[in-house]
Amino acid sequence: MATPTPASAPPRPAPAGLIARALSGDVAWSFRHSWSARISALVLLILFAAAILAPWLANQNPYDIGELSLFDSELPPAWAEGGDARYWLGTDTLARDVYSSILYGLRLSLIVGFASVALAAVVGISLGLLGGFVGGIVDAAIMRFADVLLSFPTILVALLVNGIMRGALPPAQHQQAAIWVLILAIGLTNWVQYARTVRSSTMVERNKEYVQAARINGVSRAGIMVSHILPNVLGPVLVIATINLGMAVLTEATLSFLGVGMPATQPSLGTLIRIGNEYLFSGIWWVVIFPSVVLVALVLAVNLLGDWLRDALNPKLR
Repeated sequence: MATPTPASAPPRPAPAGLIARALSGDVAWSFRHSWSARISALVLLILFAAAILAPWLANQNPYDIGELSLFDSELPPAWAEGGDARYWLGTDTLARDVYSSILYGLRLSLIVGFASVALAAVVGISLGLLGGFVGGIVDAAIMRFADVLLSFPTILVALLVNGIMRGALPPAQHQQAAIWVLILAIGLTNWVQYARTVRSSTMVERNKEYVQAARINGVSRAGIMVSHILPNVLGPVLVIATINLGMAVLTEATLSFLGVGMPATQPSLGTLIRIGNEYLFSGIWWVVIFPSVVLVALVLAVNLLGDWLRDALNPKLR
């Protein structure tokens, strides 16, 4: 008598929920097997947490004159000769704690970076969708304007926009509006990459069957662009936004280093580097070295994470 074959094991149920599907996807697998992505994400997590928790982690508020004492100015780091244990990374010429200034400056740099990337993404995605879907003279006008912007260096365009914005404001409001001027200057400079990428993807998607079906069902052009095409072109946009965050922070630091960014009373990382560079040859090296190290770590981590994300979302590399 033949022995019955054992019943096959029931199929394993697919993970339920958005988080479970994300954790079991190709991108999550790639992240778990990429040491550079894990280290970059850890560095960014530490820097983001330090910026958010700056009021609680800092030894002083560097923007509050009442907490400063000129007797503590130009102190070296705590481990150096003449250092003070209260100031781990030393103080600058205004007696501001360098460690506290880095935390608050990192917060300002990240605010400018995220806000300018969001502005550039909104403008670029909107113009790219419009040009790629409508075509014709609208597409030609948008792309020719984008080509003109690409023919100039990014920092030069940012300086031009920054100068126009500052010229339109009264001199008394320059310091108060400095962060908004920086966001507009950087955001209105970096939208071209989003527009060109979204336009090319939209020109491919607009001829597919689901778009034709939406047209037959009477969906408006705006509805097709927002509800049908936009979700299918966001993959490359996410990669561009990640890499552009590092570029935006670096652009803000460059503008602040040139003296047209954040004022000395509200220093970002670039402003701290500019202030420290003025006294570098006087032996006060710590004021410029430590903010520079934090800026390099931030930009490098963002770029490495963006490179990993680009490879992880590329189906040809799977």
